[in-house]
Amino acid sequence: MTVSNDPLAIALFSEIAMADQLARAKLTRVLPKGMEVSHFSVLNHLAHVGGERTPAQLARLFHVTKGAMTNTLGKLEAAGYVHIRPDWDDARRKFVAISPAGEAARAEAVRAIAPVFDDVVQALGADKIRAALPFLRELRALLEEES
Repeated sequence: MTVSNDPLAIALFSEIAMADQLARAKLTRVLPKGMEVSHFSVLNHLAHVGGERTPAQLARLFHVTKGAMTNTLGKLEAAGYVHIRPDWDDARRKFVAISPAGEAARAEAVRAIAPVFDDVVQALGADKIRAALPFLRELRALLEEES
């Protein structure tokens, strides 16, 4: 069987792609003015891990190019949401940390998107979501191995 022509595989990836597109559009509409989903994702990650990360580490984590991450970080720095400092031991490398303004912006974004998440959980039910998560995590891990 040729997997590339498998209607099941095509349906799976089509549904995932459409759900991703719709989720991003919905989140973009409710995020605070000027904040993009990519900005929120980086701020959310930095808030959860604490400490500093390099742009290269963030690019790998989010599966984007270093250039794309540099662009996102430049916008976050211009907004005052992150601090970017040079590595004192290696001038070619930089470190990124969330700022107090970034923490506040992330908290505001979480408040703005919470109703969207609540609506989804209410409509689908927590049990369905819990049941879907292991499959989605396994799929993500498989796709990460291949990238």
